[in-house]
Amino acid sequence: MIQRSTVRVSTASVAFVGIVFAFAVGGCGGSDSGGDEVTAVIDSVPDSRSTGQRPAFVDDVVAAIDAVEAELGAGQQFFEVTANARFTNVFVAVDDATAAVAYAYVDGALESPAPKQSGAAGSTFSRDDVDFDPNLIATEVSADLPMSSVDAMSVYGNGVGVTYVLAVTSGAGGFLDIVVGPQGQVFSVDPV
Repeated sequence: MIQRSTVRVSTASVAFVGIVFAFAVGGCGGSDSGGDEVTAVIDSVPDSRSTGQRPAFVDDVVAAIDAVEAELGAGQQFFEVTANARFTNVFVAVDDATAAVAYAYVDGALESPAPKQSGAAGSTFSRDDVDFDPNLIATEVSADLPMSSVDAMSVYGNGVGVTYVLAVTSGAGGFLDIVVGPQGQVFSVDPV
């Protein structure tokens, strides 16, 4: 089974399906010390039961990476990118991948970054590693779970490239993390 890498900052990793989180840039009292907490804004995601079509937010994964690289320069390293119907979070690896800076990409625009968080660890990836078909990435999951909703897509570094994870709310009310390949083939399903 493929294990996903997580950004380990001084806060717990947030697993979510059916909820959205964003760094509250104005509310983060940040410094470069490792003990800072990251403030999260939790909101519900609109119900998006599978219609057999791909979620529109999958396009934001690459668009958000491209926006960060337009701002910071090409060749950035990333810990994670997570997109949902409301926004996309991009976690940029800085300081030789020992710290992370989070950017929110909202409505086609890159927001100001959150304060740098020290103490990050995990595998990183580059823009060139992200090579999935946005038309196929969720099709097998949607076909296999037609009464479920794909609420988010995450891309994580895995040491040799990337892992794609779809966060799904099942029709029965359960939450699933589904690891998929770049063409949407299902590799593993984990209840959350």
